[in-house]
Amino acid sequence: MSALNCAAQTASMEKPHHTPDGFRNIHAYDENGFGDFLRWRRERAKMDIPGPEHYSFPLAENDPNFLGHNRDQNTVTWIGHATLLVQMGGYNILTDPHFSERTSPVQWAGPKRVVPPGLALKDLPPIDIVVISHDHYDSLDEQTIKKLRQRPGGEKTRFYVPLGFKKWLAARGVGQVIEMDWWDRQADGNLEIIAVPVQHWSKRSIFSKNKTLWAGWVIRSNSFQFIFVGDTGYAPHFKEIGEKLGPFDLAAIPIGAYEPRWFMKKHHVNPEESVQIHKDLRSKKSVAIHWGTFILTDEPLDEPPKRLAGALQKDRIPTENFAVLQHGQTIILE
Repeated sequence: MSALNCAAQTASMEKPHHTPDGFRNIHAYDENGFGDFLRWRRERAKMDIPGPEHYSFPLAENDPNFLGHNRDQNTVTWIGHATLLVQMGGYNILTDPHFSERTSPVQWAGPKRVVPPGLALKDLPPIDIVVISHDHYDSLDEQTIKKLRQRPGGEKTRFYVPLGFKKWLAARGVGQVIEMDWWDRQADGNLEIIAVPVQHWSKRSIFSKNKTLWAGWVIRSNSFQFIFVGDTGYAPHFKEIGEKLGPFDLAAIPIGAYEPRWFMKKHHVNPEESVQIHKDLRSKKSVAIHWGTFILTDEPLDEPPKRLAGALQKDRIPTENFAVLQHGQTIILE
């Protein structure tokens, strides 16, 4: 019996995002078909999209020794793409961990890293919690999962995942897996972890579209509240999350992978929509993710921060309230 079927047996089919064989988005959403995908690839083939050699993103100097011993200060380190190390309440938390060379089913083909991980996997502190947003290859990386499991103490790491992931992770040696539906809550020591809705989709193989759920993650301590949006298109979910759970001390919000707009809008926000999410969530400070690491879509890789700056200026939001970090940069949060 598949992990999805096990999840489906325990989930109420009255939930609007559940279907008889998987999951769906609940707001106005016309699915892209295979014909749309082929149109995008045809148009992309005619474009002169800059390759990895066109970009130079300097790595920030970081201090693995500080991160390894820190248990008092709240910090966030951008490792690259959607991978963050968040330290809060004495816990070390990884989001969508990806340390491999390519975001692909294989490591000899597919989108290649433009920038190495800002913090090497060997330099990570012991990881208490991993949250995963969805099953696409840029967010769920098999080789990284196996290496995290093999690190000293890796068997103790808890993986919080949307519905449908447990069997896949168990097959790769991960024993501590907590599957959650939208709005489920789970206590983890001094933290509370909440799965929240976002607008995206899932597909890891040709026959698995929307068989697993996608989600964002709220992690709360007594004094600090963090939300990892993951990967999403803009939808009313964020106002609802802000009203129910906000304000947030820190939000990780995607700003890249948005062109061509006719194809990407439903499941990837552009920087202007990222600023709207920042406002909807009532975030005190946000950091930009999901840009600058892999060439996945058609916009120049260095464009998202420029458009973000313009959107913040238009809304009179200080740029320090929505930070663009260097790969590897750590900031300490009050």
